[in-house]
Amino acid sequence: MHAIAAQPAVGLRNTRAGIVALMFSYSVMSYFDRTIMSIAGPSIIKEFRLSETEMGVVYSAFILSYALLMIPGGHLADRFGPRLVLSVMGLGAAAFTALTALAGSSVFHGWLGVIPSFVLIRLAMGVVTSPLYPACGRMNANWLPLTQRARAQGIVVAGAGVGGALSPILFSRLIAAYGWRTAFYAAALATAALAAVWHWYARDYPPKAEPKTGLSGLAGHSGPPGEWRQLFANRNLVLLTAGYFALDYFEYIFFYWLYYYLGEIRKLGAAQSAVYTTVLFVAWMVMSPLRGWVSDRLVRRYGRSRGLRIVPMIGLVTSAALLFLAVNTESIQIMVGLLSLSLGFASAAEAPFWTAAIEAGGNRVGAACGIFNSGGNVGGFLAPIVTPWIASRAGWSWGLYFGCGMVLVATAVWPFVDLGRQAEGQTRAGG
Repeated sequence: MHAIAAQPAVGLRNTRAGIVALMFSYSVMSYFDRTIMSIAGPSIIKEFRLSETEMGVVYSAFILSYALLMIPGGHLADRFGPRLVLSVMGLGAAAFTALTALAGSSVFHGWLGVIPSFVLIRLAMGVVTSPLYPACGRMNANWLPLTQRARAQGIVVAGAGVGGALSPILFSRLIAAYGWRTAFYAAALATAALAAVWHWYARDYPPKAEPKTGLSGLAGHSGPPGEWRQLFANRNLVLLTAGYFALDYFEYIFFYWLYYYLGEIRKLGAAQSAVYTTVLFVAWMVMSPLRGWVSDRLVRRYGRSRGLRIVPMIGLVTSAALLFLAVNTESIQIMVGLLSLSLGFASAAEAPFWTAAIEAGGNRVGAACGIFNSGGNVGGFLAPIVTPWIASRAGWSWGLYFGCGMVLVATAVWPFVDLGRQAEGQTRAGG
């Protein structure tokens, strides 16, 4: 009998916790797999004599396909169910993580060249990973009530911080002991194991709540073209996507260039850079679920729109100020503390952004989250390329200052997001 089939109602809470824990684990593994490229980056740059800008292109290859395929990925989650989509995603991510190790081999670079080999494999990695957060958003909506979604989403997003925190310490040690290629194989094996556990445990809906219509039991899995037009014309979704574009730009500077910045620009060395980069992502890990919990409480007290906007508006302004101070601080310890808080306060906005996007999506949560996260990752795609480009012309301080400006743009959308008005409109439309 399946692990969660036909459980009594008293076990529903534990089952929900298990689902959230596995989505959290997927988030950990996904961010580990995507950020290890930046940890291997210095070794790859030296081995193949690449420039910072060339390595930035390799970093952004993943984000490009990841962003472009997000909307189809969200549609697939609505169409076939998040369980199957996330299972396939995990196995695909494992395969292309392993193939990344071969990008530097004579088999690939003798045929395509070094940069095209890495770019092609990272593009494919982005394709298979793209459904992750839209499918998790669909799972969140299927399993959790409104007043628990920000907390759950905060936990899932915190997985990104855990993955980012583990990759500098763990992956740098694997590289030192076995080389960067073997380290990629180890990451691929762990990803495949997680995909197997997910497929065994998860179900699209709680027991007795599964719809009886539609493919794989999913009601409303494919809407008419008018529903897609409604999503793209949804004022709240457009605003949230624009804000998430700016937020992702800011965060991806940390994901792809802070390890390099600490080691090569601030001259800390590989070991210290790994430790301090981990400290930064620990702040992400702690503050993201904490602020999700705070957002849930604020929603109960002030309602959807006011309750969700408080945390990001305060957190993002604070984040920009802290990054500015960090860039202008000579003390390494104070700088790392300020950078950690800056990333932590930025990550605090993740749960409210995602919860609002889930609400804005109505009954097309997967597709809405695909649009939202796709737009966000366009900003993420630009950050690894634009940051070193600015740095090469004006210095690394200005590359980071531009990130401060972007996070302030993310703040500016929130006063105009009105989920209460949308809910009233949906109620009238539904009769």
